[in-house]
Parts: sequence; C-alpha cells; structure tokens
Amino acid sequence: MHTHPRLALATAVAAALTGGLLTFAASPATAADSFKVATADFNGDGIGDIATSAATAYVSGHRSAGQVVVTYGTATGVSSAKRTTISQNTSGVPGTAEAGDLFGGDLAYADFNGDGYDDLAVGAMSEKVGTDTNGGGLAILWGSASGLTGKGIDVPDPAPSSHDFWGKTLAAGDFDGDGKADLAVGASAATLYLYKGGFTTAGAYGSRTTVKPPIQSGTNDYPYGPLNLTAGDVNGDGRTDLVVDGYETETQYGWNTNYWLPGTASGLSGSSAEALKPGIITAIGDINGDGFGDIVSGADWDAKDADGTTNPGATDGGRVNVTYGSASGPAATAGITQNTGNVPGTSEKGDAFGYELDLGDVNGDGYQDLVVSSPQENIGSVTDAGSVTVLYGSASGVNTTSGTQAFSQNTAGVPGSDEKSDLFGTDVKLDDVTGDGRADLVVSSYENSGDGAVTYLPSDGSKITTTGARAFGASTVGVSTTGTPQFGAVIAD
Repeated sequence: MHTHPRLALATAVAAALTGGLLTFAASPATAADSFKVATADFNGDGIGDIATSAATAYVSGHRSAGQVVVTYGTATGVSSAKRTTISQNTSGVPGTAEAGDLFGGDLAYADFNGDGYDDLAVGAMSEKVGTDTNGGGLAILWGSASGLTGKGIDVPDPAPSSHDFWGKTLAAGDFDGDGKADLAVGASAATLYLYKGGFTTAGAYGSRTTVKPPIQSGTNDYPYGPLNLTAGDVNGDGRTDLVVDGYETETQYGWNTNYWLPGTASGLSGSSAEALKPGIITAIGDINGDGFGDIVSGADWDAKDADGTTNPGATDGGRVNVTYGSASGPAATAGITQNTGNVPGTSEKGDAFGYELDLGDVNGDGYQDLVVSSPQENIGSVTDAGSVTVLYGSASGVNTTSGTQAFSQNTAGVPGSDEKSDLFGTDVKLDDVTGDGRADLVVSSYENSGDGAVTYLPSDGSKITTTGARAFGASTVGVSTTGTPQFGAVIAD
C-alpha cells in the first residue's frame, strides 16, 4: 500500500493511517478566484488577513482540542499584535473544547452570508458526536467590522451513519456561478456534500447536494475519502471547479490520483470527473495569463518508500505537476523538480519538494507566481530544517530559468536559524496582507519541537524580500505550548 506521511496534526487517527508521527496537513492553498491575488478579509478593511490553526493545542487542559488564530493584515503586514484567537470554549462558537476534537483541522474562507465580510469554515474532524468517537464537526464563524467573531453556526453531519470525520476536508467557491459562496465538505467516505449559497446566521442555506468523485472511501480506522479539496476556475466559464485529491478505486488500497470536477449551473459534476497527475496538495491559479486556471499539485514522496515499495510517477526529492487550464478543462502537464532548470537546490531523497504550495501575484504582472515548500530539506548538516522556493509565472508558464528564489531560516534576514526538525515550510501562503496589490509570503514551521511559528516575508513589488520580515510563535498569539500545538500547520484557503 502506498502511504504518504504528512507533517502536521500528530494524532492517533493519523498514526493509524501511516504509522508515522505527523499527518493530515493543511488543505490546498488556493481561493475560488483564480485570477487575482487571493485574500481573506474578515474585517472588511480591504487588506488580506491570514487564518491559521493550532489543531493539536491544549484548551482548558484538553489535549488536541484545537484553536484558530486570525492575524489581520496591515500596511506593514501580519504580526501577533493584531489578531483573534478562538476555540470551542469561546463564547458563541458551536460545541465545547474536548480532548481530541482537532478544531481547526481544516479551514476554508468565503463570504458565506453575503454581508461583505469573509467568514471561516472550521472543521473539527475528530469531534465526538454522541457515542461516535470520530464523528467530526463543522462550524462557520462570522466575519465582522472588528474581524472574525466567536459567533457562528453548527453545520451538522447530514449522514452520520455513513462515515466518520465530518469536516475533514473543506473548499469554498461559487460552483454553480450564481454569485453566492458555496461550501464543499468531505468526510471519510468518497461522497462530498455541497452546500449551495445563502448561509444565514440562523443556520439556513440554499440547498445541499451530494457529489461522488471516483476515489476510495475510508473507514473509522482508515479515513481516506478526499485527502484535500481545491477550488478554482480551470475552464474559464465563471464557475468554480473542484480538484479532489484522493486514492483511486481500482484496487483495495489505491494509489494517489487527483480528479478535476467541473462546476456547472447545478453545481459540481462528479460524473464528468477527469483524472489528473498525482499530488497530495493542490493549488489553482492563472500562471500564464491566458484566462484559465492552472492546476499545480505537489507529489512530495520519493520513487521508493523505505520498505522498497515503488511509487509510480514519483521522483526522489519530490516533484510538482503543473496542468495548464483551457476552455475544455485540464490540458498539457509539465513536471518540475529541484533538478529542473535553475530551480534552487538539488533533488535529494526525502526533501519533500511539493509538500505544500500556493499561488499569488508577487510582482503585479498579472501572472500567478508559485511557492513550493520542502520542509524535510537538509540545510548543510541540519536535518529537516526546511526551505521554500518561489518560482514566477510568465506567458509561457512557470519560469524555471530566471528569477527563482529560495528561503530557509539560514537566509540572511529571515528570522530564526536552521534547526533540526524545524520543518520550515510546513504550510505556505501567498496573499496580499499589506494592501498594495502584491502577494506577500507567509511560511509556517514546526519550530520549538512542535510549538509552531509563522514567518512573514513581504513583497517589495517585484519579488519576495526579507526586508521587514518577522516571525511569531504559538505563545505570542495566545496558544498554549503544552504538548505540540503545531501553530501554523494549517493555513486557510
């Protein structure tokens, strides 16, 4: 069986999947609008905000209850000074903080109630529901003029007997093109639930349908189903499409396969699903400026597992597959590794190049740029210090020849220093958090043996720079450092 160890949310559930330490990372880094700098704006001030979580944080003594942290954009970027920290013990939030809930295990933002402020969907995939230990939970928290509030609604599981881990994967977009934000929700089964626009503060919504991509379902012990959901308009028809990362159904334990599901006037079409190159993490954006969203997937595993199992299509050190969009959907695919062109570094076994990625326009030229993380990259003699690579978009696609950048905590101006198992690049985000129309870079790490930290690297208008860079950790945002909270392991998209 091909298993893919992740580097976030160390849970007993995850250990059952992989036998590994760190699993279930962030959902794909993308937004429904493929063609602009992607931002979440919870307080409506026109500057992008960052929502992240510490899903394994202790809350009131409860291990892995989980918290969500929003840092608000300002003219000088994001910091711990202007933020909101929320748990299920915050007044108005549905549920109660309990051990193992993993509140914040996945996040997705959109203006779900149409009031002009972005809201945040928060999954708590291991929340106990009645006697169901891993039933899962989902809440939507409302944005306001003062930012994300503790007020929200519960979105109950419509089929609790059919699956577990409700809220495990989330993606927001306008899948039917009616101008209202929709929400796609996954659990351990292959079936997705699509909530079509019109959420209200009373808990109502427009309608709910089911979508069945051709991926393998899981069980209480093996919560496969969709591994990640990514929203974006690939065929340029004005409706959001969905890429589902999962395992194929041809064998009992399938290999990773991604599927593109087009948006239609009635929502997502599972019957029209098209198979894509593999990858656990996906982003969608217009890299070559042709008006179609391009699909970027990170396949960060090696050609062979430690036990000698061969992984079809894999490359030692990891790879990124870029599938360019067209009017008919996914078109030609190009692969990128650290041995491609002038991409910084060298492909080495275990680097995990493609572990996380995101798209955003760093230099304002109209082409989406790409950031790719390699959290298991060794820097000198430091094991698993981690690094991130920035590649710029162009009319011909991802430019791997010139302008490439690489950052680690050993880079001059980047806060901190390379340390063993820092995993710099646990998650990454390209968002305009200064309001200048250019995407800045946010990088999370496993810092301090799992406390977690977020590093901000601004755009200077033409490239990512370390001038004005800063980092902040769990304790500075009100997250307990008891255990391994993994602050920053999941950044909302």
